[in-house]
Amino acid sequence: MQKQNIRNIAVTAIMGAIGFVLMMLEFPISFLIPSFIKFDFSELPALITAFSLGPWWGVLVCFIKNALHLFVGTTAGVGELSNFVLGAIFVYAAGVVYKKNKTRRGALIGALVGAALMAVISVATNYFFVYPIYAKMLIPMDAIVGMYSTILPFVDNLLEALLIFNLPFNLAKGLIDAAVCFLIYKKLSPILKSKK
Repeated sequence: MQKQNIRNIAVTAIMGAIGFVLMMLEFPISFLIPSFIKFDFSELPALITAFSLGPWWGVLVCFIKNALHLFVGTTAGVGELSNFVLGAIFVYAAGVVYKKNKTRRGALIGALVGAALMAVISVATNYFFVYPIYAKMLIPMDAIVGMYSTILPFVDNLLEALLIFNLPFNLAKGLIDAAVCFLIYKKLSPILKSKK
């Protein structure tokens, strides 16, 4: 048991480091969403870890990658906190569902539930916490909303912007991470679980 826990800690640390590297490889999709919101695959190692070791290990991967990113981030920790909360919701929900039904179908349902929760909760966290803090520290709220209205001129308030842009973006991000996970999980699982 102790040997397994040490292995789990080591695997989680490695996956957290991989998540950090993937977080650094972010890229904007500025024709779909304002350029300050970027896409990355950094939840992928956390999702793989949640499926192979358990949901809390996946959450720990989210924590490690964001803790490392604090040293290079430019959002005064606000972006990292938001990324951690949303990523943790995604991988924890997916991991819990999969833990109760360890089948391909269970993993699929878990990923869908996690992605949907992440997308819906992102609207609330961004509306009440993240964007108001950004507006005080970095960019005025009018400028933030203006970046959305540049893409779709009829968008004139934050809630509308979050529902039209951020909710589908976060849902798509979770589903893309889940799709990639499905492609590579079977090959990685025996290594992560220390099975020949």
